[in-house]
Amino acid sequence: MTEGKSKTTDLAKHVHGKLQHSRLSLATPPITVLEDLFECLFYTSMKTEESELVKLSVTLIDPSDPDPSPPVKPVLERWSCVAFGQYIPLEVKNLAKLSKAADPSYTSLAVYYDDEGKLFVWGMIDQAMHYQSYLNYESDSGYEQPGLFQVFITDICTLDVMFDYELLATLKQSVLVPRYLDVLTIGPVSKIIRKNADYIKTDIRNFLSNAYPSESFADWEGFVDTVWTQTFSRLLLKIQGYQHGGAILITNDFADIDIKYSLLYDRLMLAMSGYVKQSINSFLTESSIEQRLSSGQHTITKKQYMRETMAFHALTEVANEIRGCLNFIASQSCVDGLVLFGVDMVARGFGGMIRSKKMPRKIFISGTATATLKSLTATDPRHFGTRHRSMISYCWNHPGSLGLVISQDGDIRVFSKIEDKLIMWENIKVQQYQKSGKLKPKRS
Repeated sequence: MTEGKSKTTDLAKHVHGKLQHSRLSLATPPITVLEDLFECLFYTSMKTEESELVKLSVTLIDPSDPDPSPPVKPVLERWSCVAFGQYIPLEVKNLAKLSKAADPSYTSLAVYYDDEGKLFVWGMIDQAMHYQSYLNYESDSGYEQPGLFQVFITDICTLDVMFDYELLATLKQSVLVPRYLDVLTIGPVSKIIRKNADYIKTDIRNFLSNAYPSESFADWEGFVDTVWTQTFSRLLLKIQGYQHGGAILITNDFADIDIKYSLLYDRLMLAMSGYVKQSINSFLTESSIEQRLSSGQHTITKKQYMRETMAFHALTEVANEIRGCLNFIASQSCVDGLVLFGVDMVARGFGGMIRSKKMPRKIFISGTATATLKSLTATDPRHFGTRHRSMISYCWNHPGSLGLVISQDGDIRVFSKIEDKLIMWENIKVQQYQKSGKLKPKRS
């Protein structure tokens, strides 16, 4: 769901309502503080510093007690606050200047407010790359976050407000997006994507029958789906990162497509299958060691140690291989035209142009991942740009295909024909946002 004609005051009202239900002992700031904070960041997002757009992260955190509940055994890569020698007023010019020293991929500015509600910058927070890595599926671990919440300037007039790993809301120019649609794990788009993992599932089923005949494939099928969905999300995130715009088409029918740069690249698919196999090896090896230790043994065998070590290194290697494959494919999206995949998820080329022109008289925008009838809103496809209209035309004429268009501003729209309707989903969830247990659900 999106709310048009919104302002920073609407974002402040939405976030304030969420924070009032926080389970944390931290004080909820007055709504006027949130209004001032979001307004300042919104105007900062319009600035440039040294000819580059400002990108920034700020954390609302109390300088008098920045770490009220530290863990007993903190991990070495846990965040820490480094205070400035003096407080700096939270102003557009100061934030723009500090942005050059505060890459949001690695650090966040620590901000707070005084008794009069005046905001100030008092320090910097390090180790932010681990937070970003987890959100982008590059890491399996996510640690607790500092302060009350974070705000990210991700583009011109675009603010993301995060509470822990939960996205509270995004303000894009005049549109307030309180949530993103999880179409990659729920609904008809998810079904198409899971179907495209059939080759990997067949390979894993054969692997288990040969290497671990006592293991049931049903116990691992969900893991295969998760690996594929997260890998696809990472591909979309990398394409977003180029800020060039792009398109992906997944189809079993290559008619009506002209591919300028044809190729056959199956390495990503094979690497994902290899990752699942090595994950199984690693899990079962660790399980055998745990069983031995729980039975009263105080040591493990040399064979178990070697198997565990080899499984760990093999898993790391294939994870790096997947990262390389994703970078290889994502960079191809910077050439005008679409990146083409078969339903077996083998890349078939890039620079693709769609020839089909016939479009439906109307398409339906879905407000839910499941595309229920009540959630559909009809609209005229001619209102969209050339890239979107081409994808609409192809998916309308080729049922079963799945088209994704990534705009230069990072918006992702997904298209597919479901029964007799061409459905479009927008505001797609691709990062690893998670509901925070520190927020109580609102009472109606």
